[in-house]
Amino acid sequence: MDDPLQRHIEKLKIMKESAKRRNEMYSDILKFDDKNTTRSLKALTKAPAPGKKISKIGFIMLWIPEPTGITCAVGGPMILAGRYLDKVYNGAKVSDVHSHTKDSFSTIHDFKDSVM
Repeated sequence: MDDPLQRHIEKLKIMKESAKRRNEMYSDILKFDDKNTTRSLKALTKAPAPGKKISKIGFIMLWIPEPTGITCAVGGPMILAGRYLDKVYNGAKVSDVHSHTKDSFSTIHDFKDSVM
C-alpha cells in the first residue's frame, strides 16, 4: 500500500527537480551576451500591440466633434492601419506560448483519455 505522505514527498521531489531545471534554463538564457538575442528575448516578454493602440486612438479621433472634420479624416485611416497591423504584427508573449501549450496538452490528454 502507498502511504499518502510518501506520495506527497515524491510529488515534492518531482516539483523540486522541475524548478531546478527551469532555474538552470533561465540562468543559461541570461548568459547570452549578444545584444540582438537579449533584445529579442525582451521583445518576447514585453511585446507591444501597436495595432490595437492605433485603432483606439483612431476611434477617439473619429468621435471627437470638430467643425473642420480633420480628426474624422485622420481617424478613419488610423483605424484601418491599426486593423492591418493586428493582422500582420505578431504580438505574442511568452505567457501566450505557455497558455497555448497548456491548452494543447490538455486537449491531447482529453483525446488520449477518450480513446483508452
